[in-house]
Amino acid sequence: MVSPQRRQEIIDALRRGTVPQHSLDALATGLERFEPTLDDELKTVRGGSGLFKAIRGEYGCGKTFFARWLAERAKKCGFATAEVQVSETETPLHRLETVYRRMMERLATADTPQGALRNIVDGWLYTLEEDVLAEGGIDPNNSERLMELTNELLEKRLSAVSAKAPMFSTALRGYREALSRGDSANADGILAWLAGQPNVAASAKRAAGVKGDIDHFGAFNFLQGLLSVLRDAGYAGLLVVLDEVETIQRVRSDVRDKSLNALRQLVDEVFSGRFPGLYLVITGTPAFYEGPQGIQRLEPLAQRLHVDFNTDAKFDNPRAVQIRLPAFSLDRLSTVGKKVRDIYAEHSDSPERIRSFCDDDYIGDLAAAVTGKLGGKVGIAPRIFLKKLVGDVLDRVDQFDDFDPRQDYSLTIADTELNSVERQNVAASDVDDIELDL
Repeated sequence: MVSPQRRQEIIDALRRGTVPQHSLDALATGLERFEPTLDDELKTVRGGSGLFKAIRGEYGCGKTFFARWLAERAKKCGFATAEVQVSETETPLHRLETVYRRMMERLATADTPQGALRNIVDGWLYTLEEDVLAEGGIDPNNSERLMELTNELLEKRLSAVSAKAPMFSTALRGYREALSRGDSANADGILAWLAGQPNVAASAKRAAGVKGDIDHFGAFNFLQGLLSVLRDAGYAGLLVVLDEVETIQRVRSDVRDKSLNALRQLVDEVFSGRFPGLYLVITGTPAFYEGPQGIQRLEPLAQRLHVDFNTDAKFDNPRAVQIRLPAFSLDRLSTVGKKVRDIYAEHSDSPERIRSFCDDDYIGDLAAAVTGKLGGKVGIAPRIFLKKLVGDVLDRVDQFDDFDPRQDYSLTIADTELNSVERQNVAASDVDDIELDL
């Protein structure tokens, strides 16, 4: 049973043609075979190890869905998570300081969907106070003595962070001191600097005793610092998803090479044990893993991520460094559609009418029709299929008593609602639709 709020979030996202942010287990289909291994790997990371996983799949097979589904599982296990969309302009992979900043902007926990850094740091400071009080021998009402002992414990805890990220720990001290003085402006500025934000006021940096901005190599140190604070604050670890890394294939060759090398650095640092408590996930298309403009361009990276996928997909090893997502079939597409219909009907005023007019047979017919419009390519159909199912069919059945989708709805797909990949696969409905360059 999905709550009314979660149900609305799912339906609204599908109506827009996007992947929902939450409650993805209600829609997951065909991912059961990965669950035991992924849960074991999350336990391994919670135990203090670092892990890396490469997700491989064609366009439309659900890589982003898989990553968010995994993030939800991680949050339930006590992890913080961050999903970063790699892009040439907004988040270039070779600028790790920018990748770090995006991580902090999208940092999430079970109770904070985005921008969770402040809650994590404040929770860590609160934990320090609780630990001091738990030791006894101090009056809880003696605020000065409590502050003194908390600062002493903070220094002890930060000694581990200082060894890995001295500037990170220096900024944390400055943040704590600014809070104790009631200096919210400088506290906000210091926290922004910790999050990798540029253009932080000089006064805030002076208050914290730091200089400059985080650079490419400083991002590694700050990630180490964050992992230490997360662990000390009671979190199981951090799951980071770098989504759509295949976009680096479309950038200039020099930028592409820098990006591949940055990815190699990240992978090597995870494998070396530098980031205990980090589960790093990337997603990409087969062309990224196998093509000449992807990881094959950098031999050391290709060697680290190589997995033999020449065997039958049913024998794929989910424990491998690279895993292959199953392609969509019409049956799987229809199954997802049925789940969406049932979620829609749960809190509708006319659930039986929705299930009657949009029965299993109709869902299957609509899935086949959308796939046919997209050149028979099931793999690129899920987004448009679910968008049509929710916005064109279920919404109308729910609102209009005399609407019968079999009688009153004819599937049309406008060029403007398709992305570039979908547009390339739209099937011509008539010989006159085929443009000839004469």
